Amino acid sequence: DELKRLMKEFEKELAILKGRVDGLEARVGELEATQFSTTTKLKSKATFVIGGVNASGDSQSGIPFNKSGKGGADAYNKEFGALTFNYNYDLFLDTSFTGKDLLRTKLRAGNFNNSVFSGNNGVNLTGLNIAFGSDDIIKVDRLFYKFPVGNSFTFIAGAKARNTESLAMWPSVYTKGGAAILDYYAVAGVPGVYNKATGQLIGAYWKQKVDKGRPNLSVSVNYVTGNKEGNNSNPSEGGFMTDNSAASLLAQLGWGNGQYGVAAAYRYGQCNSNFRKVTSFVQNDKSNLGCKSKDLRNERSSNSYALNAYWQPKDSGFIPSVSIGWSINTINGKRIVDGTYTNSQSWFTGLKWDDAFMDGNALGFAVGQPTFATALEGGDTPFDGNYVFELYYNFQVTDNIAVTPALFYLSRPMGQNTQNLKANGTGYDGQFNVFGGLIQTTFTF
Repeated sequence: DELKRLMKEFEKELAILKGRVDGLEARVGELEATQFSTTTKLKSKATFVIGGVNASGDSQSGIPFNKSGKGGADAYNKEFGALTFNYNYDLFLDTSFTGKDLLRTKLRAGNFNNSVFSGNNGVNLTGLNIAFGSDDIIKVDRLFYKFPVGNSFTFIAGAKARNTESLAMWPSVYTKGGAAILDYYAVAGVPGVYNKATGQLIGAYWKQKVDKGRPNLSVSVNYVTGNKEGNNSNPSEGGFMTDNSAASLLAQLGWGNGQYGVAAAYRYGQCNSNFRKVTSFVQNDKSNLGCKSKDLRNERSSNSYALNAYWQPKDSGFIPSVSIGWSINTINGKRIVDGTYTNSQSWFTGLKWDDAFMDGNALGFAVGQPTFATALEGGDTPFDGNYVFELYYNFQVTDNIAVTPALFYLSRPMGQNTQNLKANGTGYDGQFNVFGGLIQTTFTF
């Protein structure tokens, strides 16, 4: 009775409070529906690289180095022989609105611009996977959105995304749980297909749903503008899905699980696209991938095919994981000059020992032939062969710090251009090779 009396006495006040609670609940619901994100995570990765290179072989006195085959070893060492200390810094902002989607913003800075490890100075094949040159300026390096549709499909769209990061499967375990040193091996030894084209991208992949641990089938397709000009409204200079987008269309069919897998892939490249890691002979003849010859449209394009496979033991020990890859590239179009390449190939084999000598550490060794000419216009025999060797040991100092000393050797990085070191050189005349060493330290947090 007393409670009823009190409720009746404060009936008006209780009604006001109830109305305010209802209003508060409505506002909270509205905020939840329009909030920025349920989850945003910040991750960082900083990498230091200290190292250098040294060339040996033939030299031409008084002639500056040129990757077309001039100057030789002495000129190369004079221009690129200094020890360097470089860095790369990645900052990831990963946002999810549903718990299953991903909006990734990656900010990046580095000082590899003038380093031989950029791959833009000296010879192309000394480029490192981690190298990024921005003159210490922070830049937006990735900006894309990935979301699932149903249980098996995933779609990707990005104003700045990369084709090799938009696949259902990566067909190599050589760099998994170890370290990525040379850029050539970071693209599974088939840079003509997995060329790291980065720009405006749309893509999708389908992944078969199976019980955990069982191998599954996957299909991936993506399209990306390679010259980062997809935001250019002038169709003669760029644009998205135009004749001047320098685009790559990449398709992959994969099957496997964490222990083993195989993949077949195809990439169609528009004019002005590239094969990424190549001999200097192929790089200097990249006009074969250009859109014009003597100001005339040449309708150039490329078709690249790759096969990859990997296997790793269930338990770490004496037996290493094995990753292999092979690719072939063809050039099509008008006005191809006699003596320039029309076909090229690459291959690699990578071995990695997990928990080598100590739990958590890894030992890696790889050998391969980066993209080299195998056929020339006019029918002449190419002499563009070369080999690249890499050896590294990854010390996992803590969960967040890894120190990786590494060595590499390029047997003939200028390829057929090496013959130009000899007067009237033919065939395999001329010698030029590069030896490199570095220590790569990575901090993740």
